[in-house]
Amino acid sequence: MPKLEAAVKEQRRQHLIDAAWRCVSRGGYRSLSVDDVCTEAGLSKGAFYTYFDQKQDLLLALLDDDAAGLSDVVANAAEQSNGVEQIRRFVAAVVDRGSDSAAVQLRADLWAEIAGDDALRDRFLEAMHQRRAQLAGLITEATAAGELVEVPANALAAVFLALGDGLMLHRALDPSGFRWSNVRRAIDALLEGLQPAPGA
Repeated sequence: MPKLEAAVKEQRRQHLIDAAWRCVSRGGYRSLSVDDVCTEAGLSKGAFYTYFDQKQDLLLALLDDDAAGLSDVVANAAEQSNGVEQIRRFVAAVVDRGSDSAAVQLRADLWAEIAGDDALRDRFLEAMHQRRAQLAGLITEATAAGELVEVPANALAAVFLALGDGLMLHRALDPSGFRWSNVRRAIDALLEGLQPAPGA
């Protein structure tokens, strides 16, 4: 049997990850089975185990996929010339993930799984550290340019990211508790409050 080219293998792996996202959005990760993902993807269990040794590896892949999506957000935000707008775009994208039912469910399930899984916790911490460093870098640049008042960049980055994670958990518990459009307005107000007064 001929070996699949690397590009085709990666495409099939991503196809399984995309199928898993759809399954998670409907029923969560904890009740997800390998059979569910294979049925959704239209692939055999043999194909699944070509790319993942176990279901836990799929969760790590979903976490990596989520982190890669936010890396793209950072790249797009960096194209903005205004530092505050870069931060606003980044934070808004983090918050906007709350409108994705799969991302909300996965984040809730992820927090539940982290306590008992060292490998998962380490992978999550790695992604969190990278995300916080990226946002802190944007904050540092905006502060140096005089677009923000002096503020501890790492701490502010942690606050914004914790808001995103916390809101997603609240959303999982109480889907009608708030509107994401209002959250974005509140974040805009927070950022406006961090900008120097005109003429200062």
